Amino acid sequence: MRKNEVDVITMGCSKNLVDSERLMWLFQRHGFKCVHDPQVPKGEIVVVNTCGFIADAKEESINMILQLAEDKKQGRIKKLFVMGCLSQRFRDELQKEIPQVDHYYGKFDYPQLITDLLASGDINSLRKPWEVEPEKPSAMRMLTTPQHYAYVKISEGCDRRCAYCAIPLITGKHVSRPEAEILNEMKLLAEQGVKEFQIIAQELTYYGVDIDGKRHIAQLVNNMAKLKGVKWIRLHYAYPNQFPWELLDVIKNNTNVCKYLDIALQHISDNVLSRMHRNVTKKETMEFVERLRREVPGIHLRTTLLVGFPGETESDFEELMEFVRWARFERMGAFAYSEEEGTYSALNYTDDVPDEVKQQRLDRLMALQQEISSEIAQQKVGKEFLVIIDRKEGDYYVGRTEFSSPEVDPEVLIPAQGKTLRRGFFQRVRITAADEFDLYGEIIQ
Repeated sequence: MRKNEVDVITMGCSKNLVDSERLMWLFQRHGFKCVHDPQVPKGEIVVVNTCGFIADAKEESINMILQLAEDKKQGRIKKLFVMGCLSQRFRDELQKEIPQVDHYYGKFDYPQLITDLLASGDINSLRKPWEVEPEKPSAMRMLTTPQHYAYVKISEGCDRRCAYCAIPLITGKHVSRPEAEILNEMKLLAEQGVKEFQIIAQELTYYGVDIDGKRHIAQLVNNMAKLKGVKWIRLHYAYPNQFPWELLDVIKNNTNVCKYLDIALQHISDNVLSRMHRNVTKKETMEFVERLRREVPGIHLRTTLLVGFPGETESDFEELMEFVRWARFERMGAFAYSEEEGTYSALNYTDDVPDEVKQQRLDRLMALQQEISSEIAQQKVGKEFLVIIDRKEGDYYVGRTEFSSPEVDPEVLIPAQGKTLRRGFFQRVRITAADEFDLYGEIIQ
């Protein structure tokens, strides 16, 4: 057990990661050493930031808490805290089932953790009150990502009421952060060396509606693009219904706004879309995809699809397969439906697609997407791209084009022999080969 060390373990999405980074900065203000996602927790304090989105994520979070509760029982850690989505929604149940946790926090009250900890007297601040760095705007974070990129969360919650989704039950209604606060955060991060910004929200195209009834995402991104030091901006988690088309002009007119859009479509069958409460039709979805590609030539689209939703027939699924063949998404993820307590579908539908059928459909869909992704990758061979270098791994430097988000998208591998490339710097690269998952390239001198 390492005295005065805090290990923070983040489960789930990048939105949780931002919360972990803010908590770690609060600990650092008081002199604690923070370690993120250690292979083996060794700090005297451990914080688990949980995910509660789907069944698998909940199970993974609970298993992590149980493992750490046992570590505490054995004296390997002194204090154990839990925060995030799972404890936001199931705090009472967790307290009853796993009482070894010192305290449970949710999605929004976690900054209180360090105040409670110091007030308890069990662990003291390593700094005198006058030595503690003054509180600053919410931009203050301890980055866990490589120094050249960061995630920026522009809102919390969601006003959509998709039948399958528990997010509104966990995070509540959509709340936009003030634009000045977001821009100040990015300015401060850019001054620290961040060049690439992943803009995230549960529904970023809804930004501003809760403030004055209007969508201000285009204005926000346009102002982000003007900030000194901001080289790449990438947009995640849009929604097709009532899409703010002026955002496409911002993408086209700013070279530092990546031609990339992450927009979860979920399905294409009108039967399933209606039951999902997606408020969009097959015809509207196809017109939407066509317009995106027409207005922003070369744009790369990432989407997420859901198979096995209650009432999904084999015909519905074949319709989805045909849509994927037609749309040829550059990036795609997919999930099998899992029933979440309290959602409309859990309360009103029967989970009637057998698990083995869900898995078969998921496997077929992903196999199709793998073929499409491979074909699209092959089309890049011989072309030149600007690549940001993320790391060195074995015999290769590993980087990404503007069309790839960290962690989830294909990378560019550059032979390292005889080269010294700096992480976080851009290189012109010619693509020489491609496989099912990655591109290979050479530096253009």
